[in-house]
Amino acid sequence: MIRVLFVCSRNRLRSPTAEQVFAGLPGVETASAGLAPDAELPLDADLLAWATLVLVMEKTHLRRLKQRFARQLQGKRVACLDIPDNYAFMQDELVQLLRARASRYLRF
Repeated sequence: MIRVLFVCSRNRLRSPTAEQVFAGLPGVETASAGLAPDAELPLDADLLAWATLVLVMEKTHLRRLKQRFARQLQGKRVACLDIPDNYAFMQDELVQLLRARASRYLRF
């Protein structure tokens, strides 16, 4: 079982979309969180401990993640999908982009 944590800024558009899109894959559990203090679900050490793979949306998120949670990331697979904050929740273009970019990390 792979546990994928999707991370963006406020956990309102990109990461919750990714969580829903990939939740139905066999052998995959998903969650999402945000790095901003006002995120719907702020990222914490417990979520990172749960995850076996962390996928962030932007390089900025990757930098902030490493600064705040360096110790918790040891031994974790972490990657950036390079998806800008230009999409609405569950927007078709976002879903297609997520599938294309995440395909190298998830089998579907």
